[in-house]
Amino acid sequence: MLKQVLEIIDILDDARVNGQKVKEFLSKRGLDDILVEEVKGEVGKTDFVKIVVKGTRGKLSGGDAPTLGIIGRLGGIGARPEMIGYVSDGDGAAAALSVALKLADMNSKGDFLDGDVIIATHICPDAPTEPHDPVPFMGSPVDMQMMNKMEVDPRMDAILSIDTTKGNRIVNQRGFAITPTIKDGYILKISDSLLDIMQIVTGKLPVVLPITMQDITPYGNGIFHINSLVQPCTATTSPVVGVAITAETAVPGCATGASHEVDIELAARFALEVAKNFGRKICKFYDEKEWEIITRLYGSMEHLKTLEGKR
Repeated sequence: MLKQVLEIIDILDDARVNGQKVKEFLSKRGLDDILVEEVKGEVGKTDFVKIVVKGTRGKLSGGDAPTLGIIGRLGGIGARPEMIGYVSDGDGAAAALSVALKLADMNSKGDFLDGDVIIATHICPDAPTEPHDPVPFMGSPVDMQMMNKMEVDPRMDAILSIDTTKGNRIVNQRGFAITPTIKDGYILKISDSLLDIMQIVTGKLPVVLPITMQDITPYGNGIFHINSLVQPCTATTSPVVGVAITAETAVPGCATGASHEVDIELAARFALEVAKNFGRKICKFYDEKEWEIITRLYGSMEHLKTLEGKR
C-alpha cells in the first residue's frame, strides 16, 4: 500500500488542500459515495470526509456481513502559519484515506470485500497547537464532541481508530501499536484476532499500547488523556480499538518532517486486513460470552462515556 500512502500524502501536503479536493481525487479513482461537510469552530474550520465502500455481502446491499469503521483521528494535517508543511499529527488521516484509495484500486481490479467499510476523517491544513506534556499537541478547530458526531457512524459494527501517538514515553519503538478493545466503559481483553493479523502484517511480535481509565473518558473533563486515539469509544456502543502510529522518542504532533511513510503504510495495511477478515466474520474484536458475564457480574460502566460521570 506504499503507493497509495505516497499519493495521499502528496494530496494532503498542500496549504490549500480541503475536503473537496480529496473527494475529487478519490472520485477519479472510482469511489462514488463520499460526503464532505465543512464545520466551523471557535478557532477555525475543517472539512469532514466520510467514504463508504460497499462490500459484496454488506448491509448496504441487503447482506449480513458486518461493517467496519476506520477513523483517521487527528487535530489537523497542518499547523499553518506556525509550522510550514504537513505535520506528524496528520498520519491518522493519511492512513485512513490510504485504505480508501487502496479499496478503490482493488475494486477496479476485481477484488471486493465482503462487508461494507466506512472511512471517516477530517482535513484541516491550519489547525492550532496546544501545550501538552512531554511535547506539544495539535489542537483542532472543532471540539471532540463534534469530531465524534461527524466521524462515528451508527452503521459501524466495530471501529479502528488510527492516530499518531508519538507524544509519550509509553511505547518506544517505530511502527504501530494496538490498544485493548474498549466497549461501553470497559477495557476488555486484547483481541487475539487482531494480534494475529498484526503479526502477519508486520512480520514481528505484536505491540500493545496501554490504555488507562482516563483515556476512555471524554475530552473536556479535566483529566489527562494520552491523546484522542480512543475517544470514539465515548460515542458508540460498538467495540473500539486504537491503532497508534508510534516512534522511539517523544515527537510533537505539530512537528514537520516527522512522518514515516512506511509506518503509515503498516497501519493502513493492518486496517485493510482487519476489514477483509471482519467482513467474513473471522475476526472478532471481543468475546461475546465473556462480555455477557462481565456485564452481568459488574453492571454497566457507560457512565464513563459521559462528561458528568456517575451521580
